[in-house]
Amino acid sequence: MTKFTVIDLFSGAGGLSKGFLDAGYNVVLGIDFNDSALKSFECNHGDTKALKLDLFDINNVDLIVDEFSKQYNSLDVLIGGPPCQGFSLAGKREADDERNMLYKAMVRLAEIMKPRAVVLENVPGMLTLYNGAGKKRIFTDFEKLGYKMSVKVLYAPEYGVPQIRKRAFFVGILNAEAPFEFPAPILSQEEFITCEDAIGDLPALEGIYGEDVQEYEVKPKTKYQEEMRKNSKKIYNHIGTIHSEKTVKMISLVPEGKNYKALPEEYRSLYKYNEALTRYHSKKPSLTINTGHRSHFHYKYNRIPTVRESARLQSFPDDFIFYGNKSEQYKQVGNAVPPKLGYALAKKLKSYLER
Repeated sequence: MTKFTVIDLFSGAGGLSKGFLDAGYNVVLGIDFNDSALKSFECNHGDTKALKLDLFDINNVDLIVDEFSKQYNSLDVLIGGPPCQGFSLAGKREADDERNMLYKAMVRLAEIMKPRAVVLENVPGMLTLYNGAGKKRIFTDFEKLGYKMSVKVLYAPEYGVPQIRKRAFFVGILNAEAPFEFPAPILSQEEFITCEDAIGDLPALEGIYGEDVQEYEVKPKTKYQEEMRKNSKKIYNHIGTIHSEKTVKMISLVPEGKNYKALPEEYRSLYKYNEALTRYHSKKPSLTINTGHRSHFHYKYNRIPTVRESARLQSFPDDFIFYGNKSEQYKQVGNAVPPKLGYALAKKLKSYLER
């Protein structure tokens, strides 16, 4: 059976690609500009090739076409998550931020290669910011090329990801009569996978860093843990953080699911950032995994989550190993599309490609 070919632009470590791989696609190329993210991508996607290219230079798109054409005739799916800082609530949100235009590399590649489908992921904020200018721009540019476009914000916990995360997905089908229908949720709120379900089996690492490679100390306690451990005999990327005495004292005063606002009054004024000292709740999904701002803490231990715990909460399995230094690893995890979200989309998209 022929596997549908995929190119991933702005791949990062490859969360979206991982979802497509798991759904049986042939991810041929991943393109990014960050060395450690490209190493993580290449080491976790079988024979997929990683290319380092600066996509601010639109002419570099031709190099992608050349590389793909060495082995394949036609592209089935173009996927990508162009950097969203310009549209992000965390960024400065400037309408003319040049990063907002990086998606043009996807438009250019689609124009040349005519993939049967395009999937573009971004932050939900871009749908409404500047009266939806970003959304209109993306629709217009791809519709000119013959793509029937649709967009929807997907809520990660409804697709088996133990994390409160919303992401906007644009899907375009070439020469389609009707727009793409997004996959239906697979879990209701009562069924959401919780922090404890996801990471409760991993070593505590309280007050220690731990080893680069560790043993599993206990058997998996949930189906999710079983799934994450399926192809892994050891634990990687699980290095603890030793905080200052003051931080440990403060976080020890914060109950599950609360933040600095739950501190005694004399300490509260020390913190201004809205999510400062947020402790996850063991019985709920985690908050959105960020790129390592060190403001979220383990539901039980007085430390920030490790890279591996963050990866689990993003639905990366334990055999997906991240490279680079610790802060680069946190960035790769935080910037990624949860693989399970990618998988749900990829599976649904197959029904369109098989027609």
